[in-house]
Amino acid sequence: MTSKKLVNSVAGCADDALAGLVACNPNLQLLQGHRVALRSDLDSLKGRVALLSGGGSGHEPAHAGFIGKGMLTGVIAGAVFTSPAVGSILAAIRAVAQAGTVGTLLIVKNYTGDRLNFGLAREQARAEGIPVEMVVIGDDSAFTVLKKAGRRGLCGTVLIHKVAGALAEAGVGLEEITKWVNVVAKAMGTLGVSLSSCSVPGSKPTFELSADEVELGLGIHGEAGVRRIKMATADEIVKLMLDHMTDTTNASRVPVQPGSSVVMMVNNLGGLSFLELGIIADAAVRSLEGRGVKIARALVGTFMSALEMPGISLTLLLVDEPLLKLIDAETTAVAWPNVAAVSITGRKRNRVAPAEPQEALDSTAVGGSASKRMALVLERVCSTLLGLEEHLNALDRAAGDGDCGTTHSRAARAIREWLKEGPPPASPAQLLSKLSVLLLEKMGGSSGALYGLFLTAAAQPLKVKTSLPAWSAAMDAGLEAMQKYGKAAPGDRTMLDSLWAAGQELQAWKSPGADLLQVLTKAVKSAEAAAEATKNMEAGAGRASYISSARLEQPDPGAVAAAAILRAILEVLQS
Repeated sequence: MTSKKLVNSVAGCADDALAGLVACNPNLQLLQGHRVALRSDLDSLKGRVALLSGGGSGHEPAHAGFIGKGMLTGVIAGAVFTSPAVGSILAAIRAVAQAGTVGTLLIVKNYTGDRLNFGLAREQARAEGIPVEMVVIGDDSAFTVLKKAGRRGLCGTVLIHKVAGALAEAGVGLEEITKWVNVVAKAMGTLGVSLSSCSVPGSKPTFELSADEVELGLGIHGEAGVRRIKMATADEIVKLMLDHMTDTTNASRVPVQPGSSVVMMVNNLGGLSFLELGIIADAAVRSLEGRGVKIARALVGTFMSALEMPGISLTLLLVDEPLLKLIDAETTAVAWPNVAAVSITGRKRNRVAPAEPQEALDSTAVGGSASKRMALVLERVCSTLLGLEEHLNALDRAAGDGDCGTTHSRAARAIREWLKEGPPPASPAQLLSKLSVLLLEKMGGSSGALYGLFLTAAAQPLKVKTSLPAWSAAMDAGLEAMQKYGKAAPGDRTMLDSLWAAGQELQAWKSPGADLLQVLTKAVKSAEAAAEATKNMEAGAGRASYISSARLEQPDPGAVAAAAILRAILEVLQS
């Protein structure tokens, strides 16, 4: 079965992709009649060396993404994974020559078709009197024994584009740029690993891997690698890759050793998630620095892909300061990352977290008796919630995942453990603040977040006063915070229904001469009635709002739990 691809046609996909890039980049132009993209300011390059590269399509953003000031002058694209036509390569050489450039360097990846087609175009151009040189890049570090074909050209070629582009921009001549590139090419290596194959538009995957296998040392056209290894952690795979790349018995190794300074490229082969890419990058940094290697620059992203292949390649380039200056030189190429011109090794990567603010002594604290009363209230709340665990879970199974009771029991156990550490604060504001932090950390779920919000907001009015009007204001503040961030409203069949009903009754505390227990008793009864009434409500928020039935036969477990907490508080205060 062929893979699905978002294309207009298999035959036209390479043309359409290049046209899309040019259409969105005013710095690029297409060469009419050819699959060639060139700098739109070509005439400004008079007297300088032009750089042309290219190859098969399917490696985006390579190659056209690296056209720009300080990098490539133009690229010639073939069909997917196919070398470009000789006629198009020659047309590109002629175009840059007619713009007044003093010579052209062809940067070619080491594949037979590319060598042949670019080489033939070079010979024809030279026969026309155009000065053209060609460098063939082979940075593959997969093969322990080199064959006649040599090392394949992989993602390291992008670094060659950058170095040659900086030299050309500085006005360096064709012969000297060619010498530079040949030296740099010998100082780098690339190795790829993939979780599965890619598939050319209109075709099946190029190879098959079992679920527990990954391919080591594969190329960028979906061709198989040097061996298959068992699936392992990112750290283990990166270590294996670096061991293979630097093994002294490997004829294609990159000569990196302790004390070396390198540019590291972590390249997405097309289908790897950004999450995995970051994990691989972290593993590579730790592994290299653990070997005593200095990472002068780190480039992480998609530079040379293999369509949608879910894999990565690692490139290491040995560098000194002159070479780093070329890597750091300015470029307008859209696919080149904005890399800081500083070494990442030796940089401080962590900042000390700010200390928790010291709590000021609260003038409203009233001593030991208040603290003991607080402890009694909390203990009753905990025993109530633990006793309701199964009942709340049963209610929750109708509309959720059946863990409401478990969540509240987790909170109760956390509070009990906290009480074992010492008496709770006598200050209501400090008590509610401590409880909010505890529930946010230990309770979990949306209930933990909502209770944490409620208690954090409720604590604020109590910092100044602890009178009955202040407690009523605390309830108002907590309810407001829950509605603001939880998006529930009264009548939505949530825990807010119980708390809202209680809050309406507690408004009476704001009147002079209000009785604490009388008002609280009414509030608890209203909360319990509201909880029972939720079974007749249509769920408007929370997990229950996603189920298909408009109504549920049981009351909302969160509302039941909130009412039970208020009842426990009342019972302790009454005693």
